[in-house]
Amino acid sequence: MMNIHNLSISFQGEYLFEDITFKLGNGDRVGLIGKNGAGKSTMLKILSKEMEPDTGQIAADKELKIGFLKQDIDFVLGRTVLEEAYEAFTEIKGLEARIHDINTQLAERTDYESDGYHQLMVDINELQHQYEILGGYNYQGDTEKILQGLGFQREDFNKLTDTFSGGWRMRIELAKLLLQNNDILLLDEPTNHLDIESIIWLEGFLKNYAGAVAIVSHDKMFLDNVTNRTIEISLGRIYDYPKPYSKYLVLREELRTQQLASQKNQQKQIEHTEKLIEKFRAKASKATMAQSLIKKLDKIDRIEVDEDDNSVMTLNFPVSITPGKIIVEAEKISKNYGHNQVLKNIDLLVERDSKIAFVGQNGQGKSTLAKIIVGELKHEGHLKLGHNVQIGYFAQNQAEYLNGNKTVLDTMIDAANEKNRSKVRDILGSFLFRGDEAGKYVRVLSGGERNRLALAKLMLQPFNVLVMDEPTNHLDIKSKNVLKEALKRFEGTLILVSHDRDFLQGLTKTVFEFKDHKIKEYLGDIDYYLEQRKVDSLREVEKRTVVKETPKEKKQQSYEDQKKLKSLNNRLSNIEAEISQLEKDIKAIDLSLEINYEEVTSKPNFFDSYQQKKAQLKDAMQKWEDVQLEIELYSN
Repeated sequence: MMNIHNLSISFQGEYLFEDITFKLGNGDRVGLIGKNGAGKSTMLKILSKEMEPDTGQIAADKELKIGFLKQDIDFVLGRTVLEEAYEAFTEIKGLEARIHDINTQLAERTDYESDGYHQLMVDINELQHQYEILGGYNYQGDTEKILQGLGFQREDFNKLTDTFSGGWRMRIELAKLLLQNNDILLLDEPTNHLDIESIIWLEGFLKNYAGAVAIVSHDKMFLDNVTNRTIEISLGRIYDYPKPYSKYLVLREELRTQQLASQKNQQKQIEHTEKLIEKFRAKASKATMAQSLIKKLDKIDRIEVDEDDNSVMTLNFPVSITPGKIIVEAEKISKNYGHNQVLKNIDLLVERDSKIAFVGQNGQGKSTLAKIIVGELKHEGHLKLGHNVQIGYFAQNQAEYLNGNKTVLDTMIDAANEKNRSKVRDILGSFLFRGDEAGKYVRVLSGGERNRLALAKLMLQPFNVLVMDEPTNHLDIKSKNVLKEALKRFEGTLILVSHDRDFLQGLTKTVFEFKDHKIKEYLGDIDYYLEQRKVDSLREVEKRTVVKETPKEKKQQSYEDQKKLKSLNNRLSNIEAEISQLEKDIKAIDLSLEINYEEVTSKPNFFDSYQQKKAQLKDAMQKWEDVQLEIELYSN
């Protein structure tokens, strides 16, 4: 499908990666991993042909369709959600316009026997046939299914995209890509703005995707659930294994252990040979043997051990001054966005040195309350900050808080005061912005680098209360661990909004669950909260809808419904088997095409048979989705 050969790219004289070679084929679901700034997003830009490499080649079919979901999206204002989603169907929309134009002419003209009128009839028949082949009669229904899968309600469809946050706009862009039937999907941090239900839906979609997928993500569970291959970019090289993330880590460590052992044994042999050479050199009778050993030593292929990039940021959050005992006192806080009520009559008391987690589904008001506490949102009700309270705020969407036209250094200098301006370069260095890195413009930084810059900027202000909204978005796994350890050491008051159970473990002592415009307090850590909710993970909490079926209602399911459900599950199994076989057949054909294109294509009716298998796969995928929806209806 796509061959990448000897790819290299450099910035400011230093290679980001050099002479990288790999292939992407049908069914590949690749997790592209590495530390922030390693070149993951750059790699996706090169694969999408948005950026040219310095050297190397990318060989792909001319008709190959590539969909690219970027971290930063530019939207045309004034379109509704549906109108924006329909932009995925440019060819179909073009045909609609032409069909409408011809229908208008046919309605207005009366020269029914003329050649011109006859030609219009021929044209509209051809256009309608082409419209049907492209899925013109199905695209609106498909669009609604995808949008609902990504969390939109029907009442959202006709709202302007201008009224939605960046995260929801990203979902619309993702919907467009999923609707385009691309051969390759390139997804840069697709889960950052999705709630749990949408992530689970996306996982299901990608697992059954027939083309190739390359995903940049730091979400371990998402990578393990979706990918079947991992490519790590580290220190300019790649490590490519046919395993999902967690299994890759085990294999990578095993390989390094083997390399170290082999290197150690080889080094012993080399040292032994060198001693013999020194010994024989001293004797004229052994000089020939010494030369032979030297030649042998020169020919040894030295075993190298894969390097690990262990550079991490240095992070500590010092407390400015000791505040009063009460940090935040809130009474009857309510917040509406138009007709949408998010919070209603919330009471909250935060005492000094509290460590609090805000959890719950997206849209339940976690970020809203955080913004109200830091003074960013108007609201109803009364909120009072305590004596000497100084708040440091880490926002979820850092791109909206940083000026892309400033350099990293200028961003820091502008945020500094006379006392700490001299420390700016030292702070940047501790956050891995060293030397020329400080001269980079913010707009070219990766999402993880922007988060690091936002954390560095936070160091320039005094605070004793830290409010952090999804701080781990975009951060690589090592950076997440550094941040977690720094927060453990923080001696002030902490409020964390997060979906990440691993990150929250050991950090907070109180959990507030947001649900149905209200908050509920749990006096314990995240594990205590999950134990009280009788679930194993935050995913299970967040994927549950507000309206729940009681055990009694489940028992009342009729015999006919149970019988129908069993039949549907059998159908689903058969369809899944059919999909699996078709994918294997198509993959085998693709492989034979790569090996001997002319011989394979010379067979009678080859292309008809090939296209028929692809059509069967598409049809089977649609059947699978329809049956799955029917099962959900009967299950509920």
